[in-house]
Parts: sequence; structure tokens; C-alpha cells
Amino acid sequence: MTLKILTIVGARPQFIKAAAVSRAIRETDGLSEVMVHTGQHFDPNMSDVFFEELDIPKPRHHLDIHGGGHGDMTGRMLMAIEPILLAERPDWVVVYGDTNSTLAGALAASKLHIPVAHVEAGLRSFNRRMPEEINRVVTDHLSALQLCPTTTAVANLATEGVTAGVHHVGDVMYDATLFVTDKAEKSSTILVDLGLAAKTYALATIHRAENTGDRQQLLAVVQFLQEQSRKSPIVLPLHPRTRQAALAMGVSLDGLRVIDPVGYLDMAKLLHNAVEVYTDSGGVQKEAYFHRVPCITLRDETEWTETIMHGWNRLWKQSAQAVRRDIDEYGTGRAAYDVARLLISGSSPGI
Repeated sequence: MTLKILTIVGARPQFIKAAAVSRAIRETDGLSEVMVHTGQHFDPNMSDVFFEELDIPKPRHHLDIHGGGHGDMTGRMLMAIEPILLAERPDWVVVYGDTNSTLAGALAASKLHIPVAHVEAGLRSFNRRMPEEINRVVTDHLSALQLCPTTTAVANLATEGVTAGVHHVGDVMYDATLFVTDKAEKSSTILVDLGLAAKTYALATIHRAENTGDRQQLLAVVQFLQEQSRKSPIVLPLHPRTRQAALAMGVSLDGLRVIDPVGYLDMAKLLHNAVEVYTDSGGVQKEAYFHRVPCITLRDETEWTETIMHGWNRLWKQSAQAVRRDIDEYGTGRAAYDVARLLISGSSPGI
């Protein structure tokens, strides 16, 4: 008997995770997979290229749903996924992460009494203003299998009373990173194309609604990056949402090396060779950690608390405060005048 797995993806991080799991499904007797792409990420550089580079099976169903508000997008996905589930009759629906595609897939399956497996379950930022946090919590409570990347995620679920079906499996994005790093180093020409040398630049990504939906917030993030670019040039593969927001809000990206979105191999090479990473992406935070590149997260909190605990990640406002404290340790910039003042006053050296 072969179990049919129906996998629902829609966004860049999900393609990466699904690549690792799809490989395992193909290599496991008794499992088959049907891929559904909601279309949430539709730009070829953020979608098609990942399927090509990571050898992900072509989606049997492509819904081409993107744009609109969270409720609108999720509702359209829910309506489109339900008839697919009725036609395919899968044994499991697998969803990844915390996007609208994740929530729509979990809702559609649970209403049809099809068991849901949530890969990357149990993550919490403890900020319910983030739509991703709502998606995570609801999906976890709808799932029959919660497949956790860390022991912290397991503990988060236990705190919410979720213990049945909870498994600490590790992080499938780490699997993907190990799989692709050597390939990226050998085949990607992105550094040559951009005229960059390894460890001479930093890498940044901005895409979350909390940073792109408000002019003052986007301006603050961009100005922070512009300040940091004095240390090392910052390469910014620009998300379409961020590009549109910056243009509409009149936020200048001058001083940053803005490029179009890149594929996974190019991104892996940029990450691996960066001196530092600035991002509001949960996935890029982890990838920076896996590549052992220091990261500053452009948010007020992170669901990947382990990266903070292990010293590879800092939140941007804390980072700015820490830099300010470090500078303050060295005085006010008038130490030489204090030396002269003490000399002229005749003060004798202290012991």
C-alpha cells in the first residue's frame, strides 16, 4: 500500500524545506507525493528557479493566487485547495512554516478530516501582531503531526497543552543547506558577476509586512542599513514587496547595493561568503547561523531564539544599543582635552 502525501507550498522558504523532504519521500518505499503550489511567491526568481535548482517535482496543481490582504489571499487559497483535496484524496497533507499558504492548507485539510503534518511546528515569537505568529499557532493546533526543528519548539507546544503527535525531528532547512552549499560554491558565479570578493560585503533582506507596511518603520530599517554600510558594502536582493513600498513611500535606498532577487544557489553563495547578514526573514536568520555568519535581525523579536542564545544573532535595536554602549566605554570624543586639562591643572598621577 502506498500512502499519498499532498504537499502545499507557496513561498521561498517552503520550497527549500520541501526540497529536502521531497527527496526523502522519493527515496522511501510506500510513499508518493503530489505537490500543490499556491502561487504566493510568483516572481520567477522567487519561485521557478528554486524548483529547477533544488530538483523539486513540478507542482501538479498551480493555483496562481497572490496579492490582496491576508484574509482575501487565505480565503481564495482555501477555496482553491478544497476541491483538489477532494479529487486527490491524500492520506496526509504536509504544510511548512507560517505563511498564508500554510494556514489555508491546514484549514482546508482539517475541515475534510484529512490529517495534517506541520513541518517547523512549535516556533513562537510571542508577538500576536505578526500574521505569521497567528498562522503558526492555528496550524499547530490543527495538526495531527507537529514536526519540530528544536527542543525549544517542543517546549512551546507543551506550554500550550499540545503533546500528542509532537516530534523533535531537527531542521529540514539544515538538510537543505548541507545539500546545496558545495554545489553553490562550485557553480554559482554571483560574486564574480557582482565584482565582489568573499568576506568584503554584508548581505541584507527585507520583506516582512511589519517593516514594509509603514513608512517610518521602513525608513528606520533602511537608515540603519545605510549606517551599517559604512563598515562593509551591503548587498540587498530586493523583494518585490519592498521595492513597491520604497517607491510608493519615497524611501531612498541610496548607499545600498540593490540587486534583483536571486535563486537559492546564488543566495547560498552570497550568504556563505558574507561578513555579516541583516534580515527580517526567519529562514535567512537560520541559514546565516548554518553558514556561521553573524546575523542582525531587523525585528523586535525572533522565533529562532537559539540563534540569539548561541551568540550568532542579535536584534537590530539591541545591536544599535550595544554599539552605543561600546562607544560610550571609550568616552565622549574629548579624551585628549581631558588629558590636557589634567596636565595643566598640575594633577599628579594616581596610583
